[in-house]
Amino acid sequence: MTAKPRLSFWQIWNMSFGFLGIQFGFALQGGFMSRIFQTLGAEKDALPLLWIAAPLTGLLVQPVVGYLSDRTWHPRLGRRRPFFLIGAILSSIALVFMPHSPTLWIAAGLLWVLDASINISMEPFRALVADKLPEEQRSYGFVLQTLIIGVGTWVASNLPWFITQMGIPNEAGPGVVPPSVKVAFAIGAFVFMASILVTIFTTPEYPPEDLRRFREEQKRRGNFAGEIVHHVVHMPAQMRRLGLVQFFSWLAFFAMWSMATPGLTEHVFKAPAPDPAAFDMAVPAQAAAFQSANAAFQNAADLVGSYMGYYGLSSMLIALLLSFYAARFPLNRKAVHAGSLVLGGVGFLSMWFVPHPAWLIGSFALVGVAWASILSMPYALLSSHVPAEKMGIYMGIFNMFIVIPQIVAATLLGPALRAFFANEAVFALVISGASLLLAALALVRVREPAHTPVPLASQAH
Repeated sequence: MTAKPRLSFWQIWNMSFGFLGIQFGFALQGGFMSRIFQTLGAEKDALPLLWIAAPLTGLLVQPVVGYLSDRTWHPRLGRRRPFFLIGAILSSIALVFMPHSPTLWIAAGLLWVLDASINISMEPFRALVADKLPEEQRSYGFVLQTLIIGVGTWVASNLPWFITQMGIPNEAGPGVVPPSVKVAFAIGAFVFMASILVTIFTTPEYPPEDLRRFREEQKRRGNFAGEIVHHVVHMPAQMRRLGLVQFFSWLAFFAMWSMATPGLTEHVFKAPAPDPAAFDMAVPAQAAAFQSANAAFQNAADLVGSYMGYYGLSSMLIALLLSFYAARFPLNRKAVHAGSLVLGGVGFLSMWFVPHPAWLIGSFALVGVAWASILSMPYALLSSHVPAEKMGIYMGIFNMFIVIPQIVAATLLGPALRAFFANEAVFALVISGASLLLAALALVRVREPAHTPVPLASQAH
């Protein structure tokens, strides 16, 4: 097998830059979909189930895209880049139309389209790092991806607040999404497309080592579903061990994305979403009361989104520190991940106790430490245990450990809050904290791969 050349910082940066747009899409979805759903009339305990579109599409799309990208070779676009482009086009269209949804069911349907499209672009990016980088640079590559993800999370999460500061209203009539959110999603669509194109135009891919044999294998009709099932049954032991860690990690973040807006607007800001049906709009006093309550909720939701952006900013800074370290020295990935998950768990648990909304900045900053690690360390811990020619399908299967816990949370979180927590949405964030602590505990069974020393001089390419 031919040794892969070491890549420079800018080569790794360019091949990861598309993640900026992908994270714009995910951050706008994660920070503001519950706000859109509530504006269109959804009850707060129905939010997790409305969100089930996201993990279900990931469960279906990611292993399929991984399987197909392993078997794709286009003379100009290569193996992974055709999927980047298709996903970017579909995601940008969905982002533009999402906040203009006239009804709840249309918004829920567009979430299916948006999440499926983001997954088409995202899944091959993980495989691209393993395709392009030698083993000793993979931690560096995944951490640099996380740095770019952090930038995207912070900027996109603050977009509606920033647009409101520029004079665009963040209020609208009953059942109408505010203009500030509509403009933010349109900007997100542009950034998504533009950043993916940067990666496509700047990053060539290596062709299969034996192109003739690869073409012959492409022509063979295999049992598509059977092969995926075979790889699931015979996945590496390291993947199974990491799967439990991923389960608790992503359950925590799904609970945050779906329930942070109702949980924090109610518990911390004391400004829950008003129910239009509880007001008689024909009576001026009640119409004014609704407008006042709606303004308080929309302002609080803006700030929740803005404060959530700090987990992106924090993850960006942590990723920057890790990238400097990983570029020069071996990184104990298991220890870094365990410590990061514990800090993230403390951040979630602290949201129950904050005495003032501004303290949420510190809570989300701690959550960002866990986020930085979740987006890089599990992939670095796994990549050396997976055959290079199967990298796409195994990364797709590994991402099933991301979506299965989200399906579990989407199905059970709402009923659990009603049955055990008096339907107080903030307890979803308490569950997130406990879940990250369990994820850290599950790391005990994960193996730390052997380190390959990284010569300092090689960073000068």
